[in-house]
Amino acid sequence: MQIIWVGFDEMSGKGIDVGFILKFIGYTALTVVPMAIPIGILLSSIMALGEFGENYEFAAVKSAGISLRRFILPIMVLTVFLSGVNFLFLNYVFPHATLKQKNMFNNVKKKQPALALIPGAFNTEIPGYTIKFDEKYGEDNNLLRNVQIADLSSNFGKIKVITAKEGEITTEEGSKYMALILKDGNFYEEYSNKRDSKKDRQKMPASKATFEKYIINIDISSFSNEGLDDEKYKTHHQMLSLKQLKEQSDTLKITYDTYQKNRALSFFIASGAQNLKVTTDTINISNLKFSILDNFNLNEKIDVLDNAGQLINRQVNSSNKSTKLFKNKRKYLNLYDHEFHNRIAFSFACIVLFFIGAPLGSIIRKGGFGLPMVIAIVIFVVYFMIAQFGKNLAEESAVSASFGGWLSTLILLPFGIILTRRAAKDKGIFDIKNFFNSFYKKNRRKKTI
Repeated sequence: MQIIWVGFDEMSGKGIDVGFILKFIGYTALTVVPMAIPIGILLSSIMALGEFGENYEFAAVKSAGISLRRFILPIMVLTVFLSGVNFLFLNYVFPHATLKQKNMFNNVKKKQPALALIPGAFNTEIPGYTIKFDEKYGEDNNLLRNVQIADLSSNFGKIKVITAKEGEITTEEGSKYMALILKDGNFYEEYSNKRDSKKDRQKMPASKATFEKYIINIDISSFSNEGLDDEKYKTHHQMLSLKQLKEQSDTLKITYDTYQKNRALSFFIASGAQNLKVTTDTINISNLKFSILDNFNLNEKIDVLDNAGQLINRQVNSSNKSTKLFKNKRKYLNLYDHEFHNRIAFSFACIVLFFIGAPLGSIIRKGGFGLPMVIAIVIFVVYFMIAQFGKNLAEESAVSASFGGWLSTLILLPFGIILTRRAAKDKGIFDIKNFFNSFYKKNRRKKTI
């Protein structure tokens, strides 16, 4: 519901058709269904078995000679069925809903540029301008505080900068211009000519001024040419089925391997290693010293070391510059691999959470929405945090994408097995009595000694 209300808040009051808003909320609701199914299974299993235990119905079942496994078998079958439904939903419905939802939201941002502006960041969505501000407020979120604008429309860098304490975005319906009204600010501009040399441009003067009110009219006609239902983005990792994720991953791996080979080849050529050929040595080496540098005089040694140092520095600088691009390519590839394994693991998580919730409910013997709800939320939050941790590790290549996708499920699986075994033997989660008895016996032995 939080996700749905946030989406509704982004759309409402922006001059958008009600039918479009309802369609957007519908697709948004579909994207959260795969997350709702596991927590629903966890909560319902705790409530159901807790209700049986609280009303002593579970004790009556055991007295009739029916074991826990046999008693929960029909619910286990239902859980496996729901797990399969969740898998099909993640493979077919979720990608399509994400495709529609993200494209609709991006198209709305282009219809309403104010939606695309994010506080505290340099916004480059509006062509020709870079806009940064501290806060966006007001009934329509069109009022800005502490605005900084760089006018790049001259295509000659950041030569015009405008700052203001307050700003307001206004756009008339059907107009191809967006008005940005700035109040109480400063204006700075450098005068330059593209034909002039860099030295001459540096001599050109600049102007600065203060203003109480300054209006900038920005052409946003390019934002309004796209329909709200257009699908421009189709290759996001959450928009693809498992088959498409596999195909996309294979394509990216080919591109990634090619990039690695090109970088290695570039390093090989730049280092001059291609000149080191295996040939028959015709030089008399009997008079040469073992240390290579000892065969040169002082000036030659300086030249050799200087050339070697320059070569190493060039390669180090080149590697440092390409490190970020290399990491981004690897991270981009990891996203698709992780998404592939995470969907399968998330479907299997329905079964794992059931084997945690069902025995836990029979142990705590408490039904209703009170304690079971708290326990279910805590367990699912832990599961979700571990899943996010695994995703971050997989993205940074700290662990494999498959391990990162299965991490949360693998960690909770042993707890499900342990709880199921203890519930089947009619034991509590933690036998406090036995713990204190063993502790008492150890202390008694020490005193005896």
